[in-house]
Amino acid sequence: MFKRSFLGFGVSEGRMGRFLVACMALGFAALVAAGVAAGWSTAQNERHTRDVNHTYEVELAIGRARVLIEQSETARRGYVLTAKPVYLATYRAAMRSLPATLDRLAAQTRDNPRQQRNLAMFRQSIDDLSRQREVTIALTGNGESARAVTVFQGESNARRMLVLRARADAMVAEEQRLLAQRDAAQQSSVRIFYVTLAIAGLLVILVAIASLLMVRRYTRDLATSRDALRDFADTLEEQVEERTADLTRANEEIQRFAYIVSHDLRSPLVNVMGFTAELESATTEIGALIDRAEATAPELVTEDARLAAREDLPEAIRFIRTSTQKMDRLINAILKLSREGRRVIAPQRLDVTAMVETIAASLQTQIEQRGATFVIDAPLPGLVSDRLAIEQIFSNLIENAVKYLSPDRPGHIVVRGKTHGKRVTFEFEDNGRGIAPNDHQRVFDLFRRAGNQDQPGEGIGLAHVRALAYRLGGVIDVTSELGRGTTFRLNLPKIFVDPTTAATREPQQ
Repeated sequence: MFKRSFLGFGVSEGRMGRFLVACMALGFAALVAAGVAAGWSTAQNERHTRDVNHTYEVELAIGRARVLIEQSETARRGYVLTAKPVYLATYRAAMRSLPATLDRLAAQTRDNPRQQRNLAMFRQSIDDLSRQREVTIALTGNGESARAVTVFQGESNARRMLVLRARADAMVAEEQRLLAQRDAAQQSSVRIFYVTLAIAGLLVILVAIASLLMVRRYTRDLATSRDALRDFADTLEEQVEERTADLTRANEEIQRFAYIVSHDLRSPLVNVMGFTAELESATTEIGALIDRAEATAPELVTEDARLAAREDLPEAIRFIRTSTQKMDRLINAILKLSREGRRVIAPQRLDVTAMVETIAASLQTQIEQRGATFVIDAPLPGLVSDRLAIEQIFSNLIENAVKYLSPDRPGHIVVRGKTHGKRVTFEFEDNGRGIAPNDHQRVFDLFRRAGNQDQPGEGIGLAHVRALAYRLGGVIDVTSELGRGTTFRLNLPKIFVDPTTAATREPQQ
């Protein structure tokens, strides 16, 4: 009520909450986007680093092949000119290492068709050069050094070496082209990351500013509301006292009315009961007269007279007596409720566990007759409340649990309690007949009973329990399933506070 009244002119609490949630969601989305961008950029950097390392490895392999080719050519030249075996050994070692280097280069460039073509032509040029070299080496080995030199000088080695160098340069150029592309892609990914980071950061800043402005506005409205509430609170206590006094007077008037009505009803009821006794005596005399008439002059007694004297009048009197007795019990119940409403509540410290044990002991015979078990989930929370009212509430609930156990199965009743803050909840659970869903609230109405009426009672017990619970500042409700059982939950303040003075009565020891 107050929130609607005082926050309605500004930012409502619901609107404020929705706005802050939206800001948090937007800021979280921005952070997620920044995180995704950072992860994507990191992955791109790692891939770029792998590609760059791969490029350098390919270039090193190309350089290694070129060194082996140049080294073998130099060794071959030295062997042809000097015929020294050391040059031939160097040549052979270089040529033996070259295939492995070329195979490694082929494996490294397997995913690049252009490099594979370059490598195929490079291999072909090396094979052509190797065959020409073997001719000069064979002549030198046969002692024909002069002819070998002549062949060496006349062969096209220079052209083949230039082709090999050109092929190697082309492969290196291809790797440099790939490296340039990868560098460009890396720069693009870095730019995208920084742009995303900048947008996310700007979005977070805007969200923070908007949230701050909204909080400031809400705080300003809250301060205004607090001032209005302070002004309202200045008169609230007086209004509460006035309303409490009005309610007290109305309650006292209702109690006086119930008391007067009960007394006024009892007066004619006493008369009816008295005249019923007179009619019963007269009926006895009439019956005796009919008996004498039948013995002396049976022709004077008609069948209707005989039925009226012996059946109709006694049955009518029984109906009248039963109704007046029920009316008397109802009037007594109304008087009892009226007296309870006028009784002064006297709170004191209560040992609820001991109280329940005493109630159970008084019902032990009925519990045993029904083959039931009664369990107290001790210790039960203590109370500062009215002893008589609490005893009446607990007695009614436990007696009802015993009374309405099902004869189809062993009865089981449990009483438990728990404290939550300044209040205490007691549960009275049974596996009895249960209550139909449409009767869950009706069972608390005065003179209303639910289910099969095979147990004595006037339908005032639970109404009395609810009235007492309300007067002690508590509530009672029920959950039940027909044929499965019932649980009554009684919620009471841990310490009774007199609502007429809003102060705790001194508990009696």
